[in-house]
Amino acid sequence: MPKLRPGHVSPTPDEDYEINVAVAADPEASELDDAWFKRARPASEVVPHVVQRYRRTRGKQRAPTKTQITLRLDADLVLHFRETGKGWQTRINNTLREAVFGDE
Repeated sequence: MPKLRPGHVSPTPDEDYEINVAVAADPEASELDDAWFKRARPASEVVPHVVQRYRRTRGKQRAPTKTQITLRLDADLVLHFRETGKGWQTRINNTLREAVFGDE
């Protein structure tokens, strides 16, 4: 079972039953059947501008100044930098730069 958000209140069995009875009595609340799925169209056809914006990425750097690598660091070190908030990877980069090159 998935984790529920804090403050979530599930309906009681009696409330759940009443909800299901009300849904069954509603003529506009129909089950999604095979015919419905056959009529469904991809989001890219229905709202292409939304899909295009969602899929848009930054692309490659024009003049790459950094190299992507995999680096294993001690967990407490990573935790220290992550706790400082957004931009923690840049702060690691700056700390390493200062340690290697000093105050150039």
